[in-house]
Amino acid sequence: MAQFKFTKMHGLGNTYIYVNLFEETLQEAELASLAVQVSNVNTGIGSDGMILIGPSDKADFRMRVFNNDGSEAKNCGNGLRCVAKYVYDRGLTDKRNIQIETLGGNVEAQIHLGTDGKTESVTVDMGMPRLTKQEIPMLGNPDSKTIEETFTFHGMPFAVTAVSMGNPHAVIFVDDADAVDVERIGPVIEFDERFPERVNVEFIEVVSRNEIIFRVWERGSGITQACGTGACAAVVAGVLTEKTDCNVLVHLLGGDLQIEWREDGRIYMTGPANFICDGIFYR
Repeated sequence: MAQFKFTKMHGLGNTYIYVNLFEETLQEAELASLAVQVSNVNTGIGSDGMILIGPSDKADFRMRVFNNDGSEAKNCGNGLRCVAKYVYDRGLTDKRNIQIETLGGNVEAQIHLGTDGKTESVTVDMGMPRLTKQEIPMLGNPDSKTIEETFTFHGMPFAVTAVSMGNPHAVIFVDDADAVDVERIGPVIEFDERFPERVNVEFIEVVSRNEIIFRVWERGSGITQACGTGACAAVVAGVLTEKTDCNVLVHLLGGDLQIEWREDGRIYMTGPANFICDGIFYR
């Protein structure tokens, strides 16, 4: 029976199965189906997807993210923090500033240590937001931006601000984030024809100019406890619509992230990452 070792980790409850490709070998043709298998809560391990940690010729490490439906994501903010913790705490590097290759581009992560010498939190340079329809991508004038543009989904109007953080996001500001039927509205927007590569959907309640409440429907995964790139996109949308300042505490279901859109135009995300367990998956 074939088998491989895995580590289960979470960033604010956004849980993935991590496979160290420096030690394990997986076949490219099986990655999508394997992500579905391990993610299944009844017959697998249970997670939001699978993340591979491997060598890179462009950075210190390469991260590949597979959602629980088998689709491959371009980026994952919570996953990046967990990868940084994994490679440092497991001795794959002694550097506390590392470059991680993703499908959405290279990302820099700064590791902050606790009193035990292990990774306590990670600040990730998420890069510059991309705002044109071509960059999201969306249908329409490729050079135009979508900032509080009203669309009708499921017979209801929503003011959408579209942001790419290496993956596409549709940010919607609401009066009460907890009152939104995310499970019903989320997939309708995710699969809307205006988003040819589908889209992550965020529902944001503004508490103050420096604090928001965040709920998300993730493309390919559904409702999750947290989404790092989505938190970044939400703050960008808040600034563009003049609802928030540039340094914002984001309350997600799984915990809090500090997001800062700095003067250099780049977005920085700081938050925790945690080990859950190690194991062997039999297939």
